[in-house]
Amino acid sequence: MQSAKKPKKVGTWQAVGGLVAHYRRQAGLTQEQFAEIANLHVDTIRSIEQGRLALQDHRAIEFDELLHTGGALFALVNKLPVQARMPAFAQGLVDNEQEAVAILSYETQVVPGLLQTEAYARCVFESGYPAVADKTADQWVANRMQRQEIWTRKRPPVGHFIIEESALRRNVGGPEIMRDQIRKLIEANEPAHMGVQIMPMDRMPHACLDGPLVLLETPDHERLAYLEVQRASFLVEDPEEVSNYHLKYGMLRSQALSPSESMRLLERLLGEQ
Repeated sequence: MQSAKKPKKVGTWQAVGGLVAHYRRQAGLTQEQFAEIANLHVDTIRSIEQGRLALQDHRAIEFDELLHTGGALFALVNKLPVQARMPAFAQGLVDNEQEAVAILSYETQVVPGLLQTEAYARCVFESGYPAVADKTADQWVANRMQRQEIWTRKRPPVGHFIIEESALRRNVGGPEIMRDQIRKLIEANEPAHMGVQIMPMDRMPHACLDGPLVLLETPDHERLAYLEVQRASFLVEDPEEVSNYHLKYGMLRSQALSPSESMRLLERLLGEQ
């Protein structure tokens, strides 16, 4: 497997962190003193100032108040594009996703982020461990919804999604949230440039038992593969490796339920909620 690629936008948070450090020093505070008045661990302050931790909107507002910066930090963070707002391990995907002409995605545990409803996405984030603050979850949900704006572009990408049936049977957030989510998947199959297929739980052989996979094609027709496990990710660019992943996806596509069979299964699942 190809080694992880360094995120393209990591320098953005280094710049933001440098500005935080500048304002902190201007206020005559050490990192330890600032951590105390901000009610944060000093390691959190260090991570923000070094660009290893994103400065979320709500925290930027708090820092502006504590450092008397006149709203400068929030004004900067609030203008950052969705790519820069993502956690560093996911930036490689989002950087290319926003300009992609084609996105092929296989998901095993949850509905793909590009097809999630807002309520479903919130439940996914809130079920994470260790738990995140409510305002952080709000920001992540907003980022995910903003990512979905690619489907409203004048020329949206071709999108195809294969989802494990078991992911759809996981009762994320309760019956009402799951009903809305399944309806969104049914609607996602309607445009000519979109497709959703379901991989049934009892189906063998299975070409992608190794885990989830996202394949992207750039405007320059470069093909990329994105692999993610927990909080680590790999953006694969080697043509031979990417070709292998396309072969795996193509085989899985033939093994999954057909589009019409997938829609009938979704209708049945909708009736079971």
